Amino acid sequence: MTEQLNDSYDVIVVGGGAAGLNGALMLARARRTVLVIDAGAPRNAPAEGVHGLLAREGMPPGELLERGRAEVRQYGGQVVTGEVETAVRDETGFGVTLADGRTVRSRRLLVTTGLVDVLPDVPGLRERWGRDVVHCPYCHGWEVRDGAIGVLASGPLSVHQALLFRQWSADVTYFAHTRPAPTGEEAERLAARGIKVVHGEVASLEIVEDRLVGVRMSDGTLVSRDTVAVATRMEARAGFLATLGLRPVEHPAGVGEHIPADPTGRTDVPGVWVAGNVTDLSAQVGPAAAAGAGAAAQINADLIEEETRQAVAAYRELLSAGSR
Repeated sequence: MTEQLNDSYDVIVVGGGAAGLNGALMLARARRTVLVIDAGAPRNAPAEGVHGLLAREGMPPGELLERGRAEVRQYGGQVVTGEVETAVRDETGFGVTLADGRTVRSRRLLVTTGLVDVLPDVPGLRERWGRDVVHCPYCHGWEVRDGAIGVLASGPLSVHQALLFRQWSADVTYFAHTRPAPTGEEAERLAARGIKVVHGEVASLEIVEDRLVGVRMSDGTLVSRDTVAVATRMEARAGFLATLGLRPVEHPAGVGEHIPADPTGRTDVPGVWVAGNVTDLSAQVGPAAAAGAGAAAQINADLIEEETRQAVAAYRELLSAGSR
């Protein structure tokens, strides 16, 4: 294993999570030279295990990534630690500069840098994130089943989130916090499912002996809860793409910012693909990995088209020279 970079690669993959590693695996198996640059800050690092991923159920996130890195290297791919600072495009491809000053070139880019979860400013949320503060029922629902679950209203999908968590527990409380209390059809849907609504601002989470015991309201009231679910604002980690003219835009669902792309992961900048949470904010590990593989196949096909055009031009020139 080496951190020494070659001068150039067929593809640089920026981000070494499930999407990036699966994309790199596909490219390496396609006999492409591929470099994965990973900053080492996976979104799911606080979680005890990955869930909903066939044959890897409950595996610690770090172990999953370590296995993935080993598989990429098995086929000749290179994985290094680093953070991309800028990327520029010219006639022959891309020039990438890392924060430590290293530079490298590639013909194509696959960006899989994921997202950042922006939590409401409530004391205790960040400290308990990934433990007894969760966001996704499909990731954590089984583990918190039949417990007392609180849903902290934080965005346009919070009522939907409360209705989802109701599938795993009959004891769900919706905290309106600083958002308008549900009215009309939303209020009716919550009431019909037995979800209690608590009005007023949440002051903090109550932690006793490293365990969440409840939600403290601004009036001092403590509402006992075992788990708090919160829909974060999700923002793509892609600042370095600005030098390529790619900037995050607001997601149509109003839940954050993402890098837009077509269904194959192709962006508006020729030669740049995206996969995973940087473009699909709701993708779990399985769909993110699948998107990485799909984008990699498209990149390989794009390179084959380029190489075939070049081969045809050279072939025609050879025939022309032979006829003179």
